[in-house]
This record gives sequence, structure tokens and C-alpha cells, in this order.
Amino acid sequence: MTKKADTRVLATRALTYRPAGATTVADDVWAPTPSEFRRHEQAVDINASWDDARSLLLRWGVKTRSGFEVDVDGTGDHTIVEGGNMWLRFSLGPVSISEPIRVISVVDDSLRCGFSYGTLEGHPVSGEEAFVIRRASENAPVELTIRSLTRPAPAGFWRYSFPVLLVAQRWFRRRYLHSLNH
Repeated sequence: MTKKADTRVLATRALTYRPAGATTVADDVWAPTPSEFRRHEQAVDINASWDDARSLLLRWGVKTRSGFEVDVDGTGDHTIVEGGNMWLRFSLGPVSISEPIRVISVVDDSLRCGFSYGTLEGHPVSGEEAFVIRRASENAPVELTIRSLTRPAPAGFWRYSFPVLLVAQRWFRRRYLHSLNH
């Protein structure tokens, strides 16, 4: 699951968008966002206990169960930490796409748990994505919410591939919504 790479280099890369934290993972209601982004929010009930869903979510389970590898500096520790820089990789046959990202915010309490990450220079798109589980009370069903803000990468090859990337993004969202189910 982890490939050795020097993620310290990512600390020198800038986010490709503003404002960081726009997916507001700590809030039930998502505030208005800049209009230059494609905004998406979707929620589903999941078939998992709170503890299981929380554990998977905070260790990149949504991404890894959807086919991504997470490179967190070669330590093997996949715990999500605010400010952490890493590579997300998806491979299909001989083709591999690497996405440099930074964890923007983390929330973890008894009724709401989640995180957001932002794109760094070199990412195929520009924006922020958030994954949040929540429940109305301690015994209520668990719900997974996905929020994303997306626009074309600021420059380079990926900017011209944006229409194809939007198709891929829809496919991955479907995978994300089912990733925490047992």
C-alpha cells in the first residue's frame, strides 16, 4: 500500500486554490463557495458501525478501498494528520497517476469525523475534497458525506485533460460512497 517516496519535497509546493478549508468539514451546512469551482456534495447511509467507519476513514480507507495507494513518507503510518503532505496514486495497468495533496483540516468527535485535503502544484485538478461521517446520536445510523470543489489545474497537460478527469471523478465518487460498507 505504501511506496517509498520523499514527501518532504511536497512541503515546498503551494496549494493550487484559495480559500483553503472551503469544504468546511466541521459544519453540517456547507457555506457558499467561490463560483469558479464545480461544487459537489452527496451523502449516503453506510452499513458500518461508527467505530469501524471512523477507523477506516481516518486511515485513508475511502481512498484505498476505491483503488488508490497512499504514500505517507514511507513510514507505513496511514493516520490522517492536519498539515500532512502525501501522494495519492491510482494505477490502471501500466498507467499510474500521482496526485500531490495536503490535509487541510480534520474533525473527530463523537458525532462527526472527517477530513479535507487540498491539491498541490502538479495535481491533475485544482481544489479540495472532504470525506465526513456523521450521526445524529450515539445509536443513530452512520452517514458518509463527500464534498468537493474542482476546477481545471492552473497550467500544463492536465488543464487540457479536464473534461476526461471530470468523467473519472464521477466514477470515483460512486466508489467512495460504497467504500466504508462492509
